[in-house]
Amino acid sequence: MHTVVLVLIEVLIVIGLSRLVGLAFRWINQPLVIGEIVAGIMLGPSFFGLIAPGLAATLFPAQTAPFLNVLSQVGLIFFMFLIGLELNPRYISGNLEIAILTSHVSILVPFSLGTLLAVLIYPLLSNASVSFTAFALFLGAAMSITAFPVLARIITENNLQGTRLGTLALTCAAVDDVTAWCILAVAIAVARTGSFASAFPTIIESLVYIGVMVTLGRIFLSRLATYYRRTGRLNQFVLASIYIGVIASALLTELIGIHLIFGAFLLGAIMPKSAGLVRELATKTEDFVLIFLLPVFFAYSGLRTEIGLLNRPELWILCALVLAVAIAGKYIGTYVAARVSGIEKREASALGWLMNTRGLTELIVLNIGLELGVISPLLFTMLVIMALVTTFMTSPLLEWTYPKKLIKLDVIEAELEVETAVKTITSGDNFSRPYRILVPIANPDTQKGLVQLAAAIAINNIHPATVNPLSLIELEEDYAFESTPVEADRLIQQRRQHLEELIQRLEPPTVRSYVHPIIRVSNNVARETAQIAALEQADLIIVGWHRPAFSNNRLGGRVGQILTSAAVDVAVFIDRGEERLESLLVPYSANIHDDLALILALRLLVNRDTSHLQILQVVSEHQVKDELSYEFRSLIEQMPSRISDRIDMITVAATEPIQAVVAASQNADLTIAGTSRAWGIERQTLGRYTDELAIQCRSSLLITRRYSQVTSHLASVLTEMKSEVTN
Repeated sequence: MHTVVLVLIEVLIVIGLSRLVGLAFRWINQPLVIGEIVAGIMLGPSFFGLIAPGLAATLFPAQTAPFLNVLSQVGLIFFMFLIGLELNPRYISGNLEIAILTSHVSILVPFSLGTLLAVLIYPLLSNASVSFTAFALFLGAAMSITAFPVLARIITENNLQGTRLGTLALTCAAVDDVTAWCILAVAIAVARTGSFASAFPTIIESLVYIGVMVTLGRIFLSRLATYYRRTGRLNQFVLASIYIGVIASALLTELIGIHLIFGAFLLGAIMPKSAGLVRELATKTEDFVLIFLLPVFFAYSGLRTEIGLLNRPELWILCALVLAVAIAGKYIGTYVAARVSGIEKREASALGWLMNTRGLTELIVLNIGLELGVISPLLFTMLVIMALVTTFMTSPLLEWTYPKKLIKLDVIEAELEVETAVKTITSGDNFSRPYRILVPIANPDTQKGLVQLAAAIAINNIHPATVNPLSLIELEEDYAFESTPVEADRLIQQRRQHLEELIQRLEPPTVRSYVHPIIRVSNNVARETAQIAALEQADLIIVGWHRPAFSNNRLGGRVGQILTSAAVDVAVFIDRGEERLESLLVPYSANIHDDLALILALRLLVNRDTSHLQILQVVSEHQVKDELSYEFRSLIEQMPSRISDRIDMITVAATEPIQAVVAASQNADLTIAGTSRAWGIERQTLGRYTDELAIQCRSSLLITRRYSQVTSHLASVLTEMKSEVTN
């Protein structure tokens, strides 16, 4: 087979498998990059070569390795440029003294432990052709690395960018990044020249080049920012000039004697940090790099990772020792420095786990060491395992050490300030907390009716209430520019402005002060919605219907996921564009979901003096009608006449309950129905929903799913209503 054709087939396999495995890891709340690294290892001798050696040798022969190497090196050059480009000075603007101390200690401790470990494993895993100095430097550097891009993504996904912990972690990681790359540059110079003395000219030349780039290079690039401010876009000529600069800078650092990646990183780091310029340059560059070139790098690394080399118990013990030294050095160094700086225990521990993230950055270091012959294939495999384990463990350990309820207390956001104001205003009430409705908003421009309905259900003059429009910003890729904390903050502020515009359109104007948006970054909308509902102690989630991409099922997709996963009452609103809520219809068949429908209808009656409720019971021939529960009959009897007089109970005989409801809905503004078999919207055993009523109903429709028998939707207003009856 022609070599070029074979390489293209390899790339096809690599991209497809990387996406699939990466998405699987995203599903278990792990960085996509971990899945892509695992996919690369799966294609190598550790898995594919083990189970199908003949096919593996045919698809990935040795003669194609140089081509994959060239593609991976190009990918690394532009990836390092992106890392430098996204290294914003804002990350090192806060808590700088604490960050410098913590970051340097978090490098010094694992570097020292790595050097001591080198004394033990150098005789076992290396040979006389490699100097001990170069070996120890590389091992120390490998132990010291923190993957800034992965850490930034974890911080963004956990909405930590507005917290002291997130700000401190970003600052430490940024300082760590710069320091670690400098250490690695020295290690490469020593490895290539053989000793510190021989590497001294290379180090001096590197410092001179850095000085020239930081001064003259930055002055020249500032003209680029001026040009961008004037034109507002990057044309192909300017973009080509930037890419030429990236490659030229990479070549110069290679000629100096360090490595290609340093020149690319340096050019990205000194680029003007004009928000629009960085955003456009990153978005134009990252798609091809992340989707095409980086998976090739992972595959190339995977082809050189042979877990089968660990074929004796003592080697696995040695691998465990390498892992223990890496974790202990990074975590203990960070924790102790943070505690000395006055950071409290939980925060210091969370910072330690965050700084223990290694990810792709570690893989870059290891590949350089393997190419230079400083580390053996066996040690390379051990360190790849270390990189995977330390990155994999970060998210669960962060959640365990610093759970979302603590993040919520630490987040400095406008909605919390508003919440404090609301509590101050309502502090005279006897109730412990306001009645709260959470409203997930996908599109603020089209979902005014959803928030308007939530406000109508929640807000009255009897008890304090809060409506929280919830907007979750989904981040699709690990290293995409939008996942950086600075860009995430911009997206959050942009979304907040859109929600505020929505709130200003609500009627009557008096309800607007009760509506307080919540904006978060998320990689799983349904799961995050359920978690926020629990954290905020929401009484009800009202979600708008949207058509799933691959189904006509109206209660499928994310709506179905929220219905099944949220530990709180949920209602799904299908808006027919009718803003009036004068005529309410509740089909009732005496189940807990219909009970919730009736409860919400009664709240609307209490809150709106002009609303009228019709409770519809459909019975077939020879069937006894379902009576209202004792709870509701007693409740209605206790209501003041101004409310009970607006309730009608009607029984209709029909063989098709749904058709009876559809006919009655023609005269209603809003139909509220439980997820009941009678109405064709019950959750079936296979997790599928039928939605006949949702399709045929002539009015707007609210479908209710009650989570438990215990509910507080009416508890807040019962006392006031009873007092009215008594008086």
